[in-house]
Amino acid sequence: MSDAHCNLIPHMIPRREDCVVGPLLERWANERPEKSFLEFDDGSSWSFAEMLQRTRRAAAGLQQLGVRRGAHVLCWMPNSAEAVLTWFGANYLGAVFVPLNTAYRGNLLRNAIALSDAEILVVHASLLPRLETGDIARLRDVIVVGDEVSADNRLSDHLSYHSTTVLTDDAVSIEVAEPENPVQPWDINFVIFTSGTTGPSKAVLCTYLQTWVGGAMAMDYFGPDDRLLANLPLFHVSGAGAVMDRLTKGGTCVLYDGFRPDSFWDTVRRFRISGCCLVGAMTQFLLKQPPSDRDRDHTLRSVITVPWNQDSLDVAERYGLQMYTAFNMTEIATPIRSVANAPMLGTCGKPRPGIEARVVDVHDFELPHGEVGELILRSSRPWEITQGYYRNPEATAEVWRNGWFHTGDAFRRDEEGYFYFVDRMKDAIRRRGENISSFEVESEATVHVAVREAAAIPVPGELSEDEVMLVISLTPGHSITPLELLEFMQPRM
Repeated sequence: MSDAHCNLIPHMIPRREDCVVGPLLERWANERPEKSFLEFDDGSSWSFAEMLQRTRRAAAGLQQLGVRRGAHVLCWMPNSAEAVLTWFGANYLGAVFVPLNTAYRGNLLRNAIALSDAEILVVHASLLPRLETGDIARLRDVIVVGDEVSADNRLSDHLSYHSTTVLTDDAVSIEVAEPENPVQPWDINFVIFTSGTTGPSKAVLCTYLQTWVGGAMAMDYFGPDDRLLANLPLFHVSGAGAVMDRLTKGGTCVLYDGFRPDSFWDTVRRFRISGCCLVGAMTQFLLKQPPSDRDRDHTLRSVITVPWNQDSLDVAERYGLQMYTAFNMTEIATPIRSVANAPMLGTCGKPRPGIEARVVDVHDFELPHGEVGELILRSSRPWEITQGYYRNPEATAEVWRNGWFHTGDAFRRDEEGYFYFVDRMKDAIRRRGENISSFEVESEATVHVAVREAAAIPVPGELSEDEVMLVISLTPGHSITPLELLEFMQPRM
């Protein structure tokens, strides 16, 4: 039995060169040195050989700043070459990549930086004005991508500011990790912040094996010859997962920042994209594009989309696509997935091999088919579901009860074994592909002197997704208009 086949058996652990960033890069640089790995909107591209070389330079720069195995490296960047260099450079040293949501500001930003335990921040110059002195107490070095930082813009004398050349200087050499301490599949690849439910956002620990499973097992319809579009943010598991899928399979990834419906198909044709992810209202935006005799004149073949509704089927029919849906969270590796163009609207599909899934009541007793309860999961392969939340043992214990991972989401299961998402049992609100913590919205609102109490709730939006409604009660003797509250909240969130 071949190693590759063994790795697809649900309980088997893949080799380091199958799933760990450093060994993977070295493997493909040896086997496919000239194959394009990353391509960018400006037309430039990096082969696997060049990606390895650039990664080693970035690792050397980070190493000179004191980054060692196990250290956390913050990255506050839009999708870009520098963001990938930070990620792979950190991983090459055995360090952990910690991307931050580019929409963060105020307490959300401050809490994430503090929780990360990072001493190094790589940040785009356009985001620097959002940083305040209280945000950077633990940080030691800041690498600024873009414009130079003037003396007037420096937040603190204890911070050392560096230009992007730290990540690209080829005049330094890297000390390779000792053989007796290699990075393993069960080590942490990255930490991604996900929405809080009854508290601030949590930092999810994601292993190399988890990201490998998310591609090799969950998205096996993307082969090594597919060209994937990575236009979802790298601070989301969907964006990071697209890059890791191409790295683990030795394929090509087109790194793009954002989704533009009017130019989407031009991008697909220009880069010969054959696979991508469409979430939320993206499908509606594509349906609203004027009909064209070029609707099927493209290279796109396989698409993963959430949720699965009539719009999804209509997009598949109009543009001639094989569209799949699934259920996923940052903490798990797409445990439930569908067949192509499933006729059952609303389904997430069935559990993939190696996954057990149950719908249970509040005491974890399994419910009959058709009844609604919480979805809980476990896997036959260790390390493919998160081991928990960084510096948050209480939240870790809460989701890992009775040997099962508790999703906090309400599901039902039909007689044929298909699972259907019903609602969220937690207080997160999903808006335009983002999970928003109602707790954090409410916490910021109640800072205003006029707001005594606040409740953030989801309300139906125009594009079939939720919008956020904030309901407040006023402090006696005070008043505030919706516009005044909006202006108060905007710089804080």
